[in-house]
Amino acid sequence: MKWSENKRAFKEDPENAVPIRKQVIYSACVMVFGIILGCLSKYLDCTPSNHLPYIINRLDIRNFLGRFAVWIFIAVCISVYSRSALRAAVNVFVFFVGMVSSYYLYSKFIAGFFPKSYAMIWVGFTIVSPLLAFICWYAKGGDKRKLSLTISAAIIAVLFNTAFTYGMWYSDISLWYFDVRYIPELIVFLLSIFLLRRNAKETVIMVAAGVILAILMDRISPVHFW
Repeated sequence: MKWSENKRAFKEDPENAVPIRKQVIYSACVMVFGIILGCLSKYLDCTPSNHLPYIINRLDIRNFLGRFAVWIFIAVCISVYSRSALRAAVNVFVFFVGMVSSYYLYSKFIAGFFPKSYAMIWVGFTIVSPLLAFICWYAKGGDKRKLSLTISAAIIAVLFNTAFTYGMWYSDISLWYFDVRYIPELIVFLLSIFLLRRNAKETVIMVAAGVILAILMDRISPVHFW
């Protein structure tokens, strides 16, 4: 009887179904995770390439961690696995607070320099991250399937543009080109499809819609961060 009541309570209000103490602990762990990744990213950025393992240099991990794709993917993972849209907003925000603050504190006090203009970009991204996370939470499905599919396609579109470069090359003749930007970002794109997958039909629709939206975004968006 108690298990049935708890299950019903979670369906009605997933936020209150989890004790506040556990919510705080989970959010604290997410922040610590962000701090660790921020320090790791800056450490790799400041370490000479000949002091790093071959695989890290081969995959260009240092540049990869300095781009948006991996952080978008991690934020989406945190969002869709959170208990509610509100929890997604809180968890993603504390993750970026931990990651961004540790990265630039390391940069200022250990590496000895502070790239203010670049830091402001990440601060701005951190500020808007709760709203984006709140929206991304609905990508995991539920009753609003059309909304979920639309949000998932938008996520796929963004990660498609971070993974691939494409367009028309003009010379004596016009040629289409299509190439992978970075292998790690291709892996992130494929993982995002796996994370947001549905049944076969809806997954195909999601990816197709995402690719079309990616092309439109690439053509009309005034800001490109990929």
